Amino acid sequence: MPIYAFECDACGHQFDRLQKMSDPDPEVCPECGAPKIKRQLTAPSFRLSGSGWYETDFKKDGDKKSSDNTMLRRRCASSKAR
Repeated sequence: MPIYAFECDACGHQFDRLQKMSDPDPEVCPECGAPKIKRQLTAPSFRLSGSGWYETDFKKDGDKKSSDNTMLRRRCASSKAR
C-alpha cells in the first residue's frame, strides 16, 4: 500500500497516511478538525537504475541499451579470462 502525504489548508498540519489506492482521502484534519485537507504531490524515495531486474526482465528484446549491456558484459568477461 502506498503512503500518501496530506496537508490542512486551515492550520498547515502535515501528515502521512498508509492507505489503499481505492480508499478515500481523509476529509477532516486530525489536528484542528477543519474540512480542508489536500493530498500533496511527493517524489518516490527510491529510483530504479542500472542493469538490475528492469534491464533484464522487462525491456523489449530489440532495445539497444539491453544489447549494449550484453556486449559490455562479454568484453569484461573476456578481459578477466586473460
